[in-house]
Amino acid sequence: MMLKNDLLLRAARGEDTERTPVWLMRQAGRILPQYRALRGRLSGFKELVETPELAAEVTIQPVDALDVDAAIIFSDILVVPEAMGLTYEMVEARGPLFPQTVQSRHDVDRLRIADPEEHLGYVLEAIRVTKRSLNGRVPLIGFAGAPWTILAYMVEGHGSKTFSKARRLLYTDPQLAHELLRKITATTIAYLQAQVEAGANLIQVFDSWAGILPPDHYQEFSTRYIREICEALPNVPVTVFAKGAFFAVPEFATLPCRTIGLDWNEDPRAVRAAIGDGKTLQGNLDPCALYGTPEQVQHATIQMLRRFGPQRHIANLGHGVYPDTNPDNVKVFIETVKEFSALAREGQI
Repeated sequence: MMLKNDLLLRAARGEDTERTPVWLMRQAGRILPQYRALRGRLSGFKELVETPELAAEVTIQPVDALDVDAAIIFSDILVVPEAMGLTYEMVEARGPLFPQTVQSRHDVDRLRIADPEEHLGYVLEAIRVTKRSLNGRVPLIGFAGAPWTILAYMVEGHGSKTFSKARRLLYTDPQLAHELLRKITATTIAYLQAQVEAGANLIQVFDSWAGILPPDHYQEFSTRYIREICEALPNVPVTVFAKGAFFAVPEFATLPCRTIGLDWNEDPRAVRAAIGDGKTLQGNLDPCALYGTPEQVQHATIQMLRRFGPQRHIANLGHGVYPDTNPDNVKVFIETVKEFSALAREGQI
């Protein structure tokens, strides 16, 4: 299917674009009243994720409401451990919770390498439904969590400031950690390949808890597995977003991915100087900047665009948009990206 708007894909490939493409992590969600209305009719988050027609509807909502340059399939990174045999719950106001966790070799041995169609077919069907409904308007992004981040939840059992249980495993039984990571990686590769076959145009790998590891552990227990994932997806652009992993930027430059996502603490000028022109950069407005006045949002967005420069940039936030953000300010961000970047390319500013 020919895309009517392929800015995101051209930018990811390093091709010239007439303006900077823009989308937001967590754009499909609680900032939109139509999402809240739909969610209010359901039993909870998991019903929405696991019902393909509803997940597709929520995926498309920000394309209609915000006029972003991409849709990202509405799902969760924790569908992977569930597909492997470790069920999670999504507790309101608390976040994810695993009633059972991985604590021993026996627990790892019991986990399966998931079959995408059998165990994650609802996500793949949501992608297929979304693609039909989008009808080529914008690209569709598929995603998964990085193996380290998935391990962190499977061992810890919930969100944490330190993930000390998961990190302890890396010191006390690194062999078992690698066995678990290999299973997660095999599942993730098969899952992402199936997403591409179902219609995903670009893949993003989220390493949400990258920044809690020391650099040597991050190299051993994370980037080596992210590299395997990137190598297994040669036919679509891959974006790696590793929150807090500023120390790993030189290694990210060697990954076979097209785009590196930056969190709001990273200076794109320093990253560009460190890695050269071979990668597209994505990001990285502080999500809290969207709490300002429209004028402040516009000013912060222009500053961000100037730091990245006019090419090889996909505009986004430095993390997911916060649920209490005013959608009107999100629209200011998006419109400013479009207008300022187009004028900059024409040499008018």
